[in-house]
Amino acid sequence: MLENLDRQIFLFLNSGYSPFLDKLMWIISGILTWVPLYLAVLIWIWLKYRRKALLILLFIILAATLTELTSVHLFKNVFQRLRPCHEPSLQGMVHIVNCHCGGLYGFVSSHAANSFNVAVLSLLFIRERWFSVFMIIWALLVGYSRIYLGVHYPGDVLCGSLLGALIGWSCYRLYLVAEKNIRPE
Repeated sequence: MLENLDRQIFLFLNSGYSPFLDKLMWIISGILTWVPLYLAVLIWIWLKYRRKALLILLFIILAATLTELTSVHLFKNVFQRLRPCHEPSLQGMVHIVNCHCGGLYGFVSSHAANSFNVAVLSLLFIRERWFSVFMIIWALLVGYSRIYLGVHYPGDVLCGSLLGALIGWSCYRLYLVAEKNIRPE
């Protein structure tokens, strides 16, 4: 029942396409698009925390590694849920941009997990309301772009988002414990 609902919501969200949105969602979903944003976040954290920045960077690396490995090895490779663009029963109904479908399996969305991991972790360090709103909107757009591009169901994105947010929050909590016990020079 949930799987059927997920497919119906996917088909609805994936059907509202246009040439402009094709280009925009392709750009939003592109990992290289994220690089300037993530570099800016790292520079901001470096400038704000100076002496603690290297310790923070270690936890950012830990969070990114855990998110990527978990989304692939504990979810995609275990559940083996076909992406909508690979699902035979949806053939001809899925709008795919630039003939790109990605790997065979899509649960959970690594893009959503990574973007929510970065959003949660960075907003916990930066703690500016406008920045928090921006990062959550950015992560939501990345998640939506995956549905729009035809490579993930909404459930893939929702679960990936929750996974990334949980890992980001957990790594921040681990950082707080480490920061109390390690005094950076």
